[in-house]
Amino acid sequence: MIRILIADDEALVRGGLRMILEAQPDLRVIGEAGTGGDTLEQARTLTPDLVLMDIRMPELDGIEATQRILVGPPPRPKVLVLTTFDLDDYVYEAIRAGASGFLLKTTPPHQLVHGIRAVMSGEALLAPQITRRLLDHFIQRPPPSNDTPPELANLTPRELDVLRLIANGQSNAEIAATLFLTEATIKSHVTHLLTKLGLRDRVQAVALAYRTGLMDTPP
Repeated sequence: MIRILIADDEALVRGGLRMILEAQPDLRVIGEAGTGGDTLEQARTLTPDLVLMDIRMPELDGIEATQRILVGPPPRPKVLVLTTFDLDDYVYEAIRAGASGFLLKTTPPHQLVHGIRAVMSGEALLAPQITRRLLDHFIQRPPPSNDTPPELANLTPRELDVLRLIANGQSNAEIAATLFLTEATIKSHVTHLLTKLGLRDRVQAVALAYRTGLMDTPP
């Protein structure tokens, strides 16, 4: 059972999300918060597995709330950010704060449910329709180069291939099909590259791939 805290300053939004999530047998909403401060308090007292986090809230915005939750004492929940994007020009800051991914508020209910399950299984989530636009906007990328970025020098060629495909928004199953490998092998490559790079999850890996210019170097 995945225990969820919903953080949004609009009661109607919280109610709608609760209805969607509690219709699923493996999801349970254990609390709702309408402010950033209330989100912090409930995250401490209820110890949810995942916080569904709005960015714009009174008292404390979702970015600061995410930072404080994820540097607090364990157990620490996953944080999945819901954004309107066109208004929330600091989504990337939420990812740097430690969020495991983000979805648009216009995401269909079945994709929201899938996204929560994906985040909880370690498949950190980036809404594909805005991934490239978001990262291009927020990351100062170096000039294109034919050389592997020095930050990635410890990765094997296969791990670099996997990292590129992660940054393109592909799941483990999709990467396996692209590289003609088993999904278990891809999971192993992902684990190894995250460990070598000292990264927490796939979201940080995507950010690093773009920030270092990997996506502009030839495979």
